[in-house]
Amino acid sequence: MNAQVGETVAITSATIGLFGRYLLSAGKHHFISDQRAGAGGPGEAITAGELLLSSLGSCSLGLIQKTAAERGIALVDAGTEVSFQRHATDPTRYEWIRIAVRLSGVNASEAEVLVGSFTSSCPIYNTLKRGGPIEISWTVS
Repeated sequence: MNAQVGETVAITSATIGLFGRYLLSAGKHHFISDQRAGAGGPGEAITAGELLLSSLGSCSLGLIQKTAAERGIALVDAGTEVSFQRHATDPTRYEWIRIAVRLSGVNASEAEVLVGSFTSSCPIYNTLKRGGPIEISWTVS
């Protein structure tokens, strides 16, 4: 599922009869997510916070590879480690989110270009960095 500029993308999720386990669907792709064990869920499948970190890792590598290919930069390998720490006094927030990018086959100036392409282009990164409007609605059946 590739979102184009101006396109609306929707992911659906539903409980499936086991407390703390959810079925998520993105188009034709379906996967399970769990509430973390510390919050009473099974904690066996990927959790919401891990999904957030995964999206940053995926977006970073996709844009880095795309930019390297477009600019003829000989990127051999790339990886990221994305982490967060929950806020000590406000558990509804993260204290920080960190993205450590590992690149091989490039020099420092090329690395700066590649990482800059990610930070300037990734809507996930920029929404988190700047904050953005979130709307919520509900229905009862």
